[in-house]
Amino acid sequence: MREKIQALNSRLVSTVLGSDDASWHLIVAILAGGHVLIQGPPGIGKTTLASTLARSIDASFKRIQFTPDLLPSDITGYSIFHQGTGKFEFIPGPVFSHIVLADEINRTSPRIQSALFECMSEQQVTVDGVTRPLLSPFMVIATQNNLFDTGTFPLPEPQLDRFLLTVTMDLPDMETQAKLLQLHAAKGISQSEEPPILHVDDITACQQLCLAIPVNDRICRYITSICEAARKIDGGRSALSARASISIMRAAQAAAWLENAKAVYPDHVKAVAEAVLSHRLVLRDSRHGQSSDASSIITGILASVPVP
Repeated sequence: MREKIQALNSRLVSTVLGSDDASWHLIVAILAGGHVLIQGPPGIGKTTLASTLARSIDASFKRIQFTPDLLPSDITGYSIFHQGTGKFEFIPGPVFSHIVLADEINRTSPRIQSALFECMSEQQVTVDGVTRPLLSPFMVIATQNNLFDTGTFPLPEPQLDRFLLTVTMDLPDMETQAKLLQLHAAKGISQSEEPPILHVDDITACQQLCLAIPVNDRICRYITSICEAARKIDGGRSALSARASISIMRAAQAAAWLENAKAVYPDHVKAVAEAVLSHRLVLRDSRHGQSSDASSIITGILASVPVP
């Protein structure tokens, strides 16, 4: 199964050049059964990376383009009355898919973004008093432009907390940009779509294998100490929830499984800590996105917390 996962990673990296780190974290997230927020400036391949992952898995996939005029029913679905039968019929929204791409999620207001709360937390949708389960596995991949860009809204902290991790993408170096131009020139006008690498059942099986990776008491205390240190940072205006600790553990289990490790070790925790915590540390003086300031804070925390 790891061979298929490696093939998936190779496809992601080859499709979006310079996305090695982003692709790895995206795979960690889907193995951990979590949702992902991809952040960065426009035109760097955020949507392409998310779409490539979804199309590489033989599973249902829907894309929602978030705009200021979007309605909650455009996400979750709605009921329509048929005069002939005298009954209401529920029309499922795009969230009734295995993978949902919420493109440019911060282009719509927090009220509309909140339509995903129940979907992401409880894997279900309640419309008109009726609760309907979503498909399993279920994953939301959201993209957003950098904070404070024109026409964007900040994501509410409860929304941010529902993402397992954040993938930050930046403009690649000049050498990679030149390779990108060569790649587009070689493709020409037509490009055939590559077949899926994994089936949805493969993802479910891999997630179960990741859950089975042992996490001993010392690692649990190490994760707890990291989160507790983050809660004491003066720059943060809100405390991390318990979901942050669980997210680090799940992501670390996925990272350990990818390395074929027998258990979770401190290096696995360090490898995922920044991606899991960066969007949860909302800083008072952030002006150009949270990732840069949060990154230095998390680096300092990892250096100060004793490693078991």
